[in-house]
Amino acid sequence: MTTQTISSAEIYQGQFGEFTITDSDRQSVIIYRTGLMIAALCFAIGSGLVLFYPQPGAIQAITPLYTCFSLALGVSLLTIHIYMASLHRILQIFWVIGSISAFIFGHGDSQAFAITVYDQPLSILGIGFTFAALTGIFFKEGFCFNRLETKILTPIVPLLLLGHLTGILPTQAEQVLLGIWAIFFLVFAVRKIIQAIPPDIGDKSVFDYLKKQHLVKV
Repeated sequence: MTTQTISSAEIYQGQFGEFTITDSDRQSVIIYRTGLMIAALCFAIGSGLVLFYPQPGAIQAITPLYTCFSLALGVSLLTIHIYMASLHRILQIFWVIGSISAFIFGHGDSQAFAITVYDQPLSILGIGFTFAALTGIFFKEGFCFNRLETKILTPIVPLLLLGHLTGILPTQAEQVLLGIWAIFFLVFAVRKIIQAIPPDIGDKSVFDYLKKQHLVKV
């Protein structure tokens, strides 16, 4: 039965040889996309609360939403397929730094997490690393799949964060950018869910080649 399954698997021609896609490969893509969808939903809900219902109770709810967003993003960063291992590690390190910063700001101030970040723009220097990792995903997806929404998201994320950090953006502009970010993040996540799985796995022969090159150097 196992032999039959292997022999009937579709064989792909990669840059450095042939390869097949396993169930494990497919599961990692599904987990990656699920993480993105959860992160996008949490971000959209939190943004909606900020923009349309900025009441104390709603603002407090942003804290668990952000936690869920961050954890889901972390799962996606663990399972994303990126040829450059060093870039993959950098994005993961960014997420760790951003998560630690968010934990410190979330527990080091008596105010709600969202209020702390808004009132103390310098907090962006810490939690901004999480969004730098997210921007890295947008850039990778835009480069690999030429997606319009990721080309919009890639500049919007740093523009909004740096604009708030430096205080050069008026509140209305920040709200518009946040709304665009939330909408296109959802569009991106939905399109990932319905996309064919093999393109997200990429050319496995490249991964094998790079792994062999690394072992030779070691």
